[in-house]
Amino acid sequence: MAGLSSRSAVAIHALAMLAHRRGGSLTSAEIADSLDSNPVLVRRVLGRLRDAQLVRSTDGRGGGWSLARTPRDITLHDAYAAVEGGRVFSRHPHPPSGACVIGRNIGALLDAEFRSAERALEEQLGRTTIAALLQQILACDSEAQDG
Repeated sequence: MAGLSSRSAVAIHALAMLAHRRGGSLTSAEIADSLDSNPVLVRRVLGRLRDAQLVRSTDGRGGGWSLARTPRDITLHDAYAAVEGGRVFSRHPHPPSGACVIGRNIGALLDAEFRSAERALEEQLGRTTIAALLQQILACDSEAQDG
């Protein structure tokens, strides 16, 4: 998988909703309503979050999805890593021609640049927890209501 898909945004949205629920559970349909999305897509993303032990599911009446860890112990990078996996930047699909000055040298140089950018992304996403993001969301909503 190369590049970012919408899965990260869906995962972070779902985690923020579950954090806002404070220990209660939500169904995938309730999360999908907030996303204006398909519950099947949401269930797929929640399944990956469950595999990463960020959420848990309960079957049956009154069941649904809930956080498996506290919101302050889940970072945006945790969500990203659970649903995206792999590298952000695509590399050459096969080695370039060694007969060309560009082909001989670009692979290693691009790889170093791409690895550096990916580390920066991981570090940035690792600085923000779901708890901190939820505080920002609620502050934005409060300001909008006041204004």
